[in-house]
Amino acid sequence: MEKNIPTLYEWVGGEETLQRLFRLFYDKVLQDPLIGPVFRNMAADHPRHVAHFVAEVFGGPTKYTGEDKGSHAIMIAHHIGKMLDDQKRQRWIQLLLATADEIGIPDDPEFRSSLVGYLEWGSRIAVINSKLTENPVNDMEPMPRWGWGETGGPYVPE
Repeated sequence: MEKNIPTLYEWVGGEETLQRLFRLFYDKVLQDPLIGPVFRNMAADHPRHVAHFVAEVFGGPTKYTGEDKGSHAIMIAHHIGKMLDDQKRQRWIQLLLATADEIGIPDDPEFRSSLVGYLEWGSRIAVINSKLTENPVNDMEPMPRWGWGETGGPYVPE
């Protein structure tokens, strides 16, 4: 008997939940003395694009690579030269998880393990790439894909 296991996107609550999460999160980020300056010039639609990116990574619709015309390389490019450090990375995760708790994102251990695993993986890559002057990823590299208990990395369809 085959089980119908929801994607992380479905489990988190879909598009509406991710849009709300990132809108409220980036409101906090802009007020934060440590990481606010990194984002002070972000575009007004930045939270929407990040929500679309995470939705796609979590198995949701392909709005980031579709209607937003984004790619994994484009997301990486946004971090090049930003000179992030671990203190800023940790604050970013702390604010995002606090916002997730505030809006009632599922807090079951299995989901939170996957969420935190993705945030750790992605934010550490952001720090590494922030110290580069050229993008190490090309537009041909697939989007990362994250699931239950899976590690990160680009998802390659079978």
